[in-house]
Amino acid sequence: MASSTTRPDTPASADPASTDRHPANDEHDVARRLLDSSAKLSYDPRTEVDWDTPLDESYHGASPEWSTLYGTAYWREMTEAQRKELTRQEAASVAGTGIWFEIILQQMILRDVYAKDPSQEKVQWALTEIADECRHSIMFARGAKKLRAPAYQPRFLARELGRAFKTLAFGEAAYAAILVAEEVLDVMQRDWMRDERVVPFVRTINNIHVVEESRHMKFARDETRKRLAKAGWVRRQINAFVISIASYVIVTSMVNKKVYATAGLDEERALAEAAANEHHKSMMRSSCAGLMEFLASARLLTKPALVFYKRAHLI
Repeated sequence: MASSTTRPDTPASADPASTDRHPANDEHDVARRLLDSSAKLSYDPRTEVDWDTPLDESYHGASPEWSTLYGTAYWREMTEAQRKELTRQEAASVAGTGIWFEIILQQMILRDVYAKDPSQEKVQWALTEIADECRHSIMFARGAKKLRAPAYQPRFLARELGRAFKTLAFGEAAYAAILVAEEVLDVMQRDWMRDERVVPFVRTINNIHVVEESRHMKFARDETRKRLAKAGWVRRQINAFVISIASYVIVTSMVNKKVYATAGLDEERALAEAAANEHHKSMMRSSCAGLMEFLASARLLTKPALVFYKRAHLI
């Protein structure tokens, strides 16, 4: 079983981020290059992740600086073992939220390509992305189980809003929301996959997700720009507001409140200190700087939308 977080022999041409360096000549050019990148660099979590080695409790589940309690008085009182257990539970909660949104994402993309010509590279890329997301969801589920965590899910209201969103969202609203979820995860997972304090199998999971999601983010950006190209003022205002609400729900669902009790902490105190934790708010804002820049360039940071981004500490 592989447990490293990088492939040292990866050719530069296979870097999915390199797709940003070539302007698209037509609407299928991006999809064609993403398909090529996927063929050159993709992972099978069943064999890449070390599922067999027992959980080593001497490791964190995520970089401690990303913990919702890092820097608080409660964090300073916790033993090192408690801190590690908390980060493992928080990582499992993030994985659970990831599964929830990946299922939403798959349904929105399937609706978008329904009854379209499957010989087109764009449709084939969409199906490739869905296949990636299926593998990621299974990988996250197995990872959370190995972290000895319960099946964390977003709160009831978030799940029901997600049920409506996956059914009704289309065009730029769907793709920009996809981008938000992927961008927020991307920055924190890049930290986790490089951090030797994090348990090796989680680092591998994060590496796989970062590499493959970089292609998904490229596609989501291009689709958002393309769908907005002919959008009028009213449509842009409505979708900017919808995207901001979706972003707020996604981000505030990342860490389930039950992680604290599961980690053996006082849930009420932990929730209060996490809500007031300026360090974590700063980490979220810095992680979303690139995303906010993109949304601003797409003229999606309207005044009503900014209310929700600020409430979620994304800006």
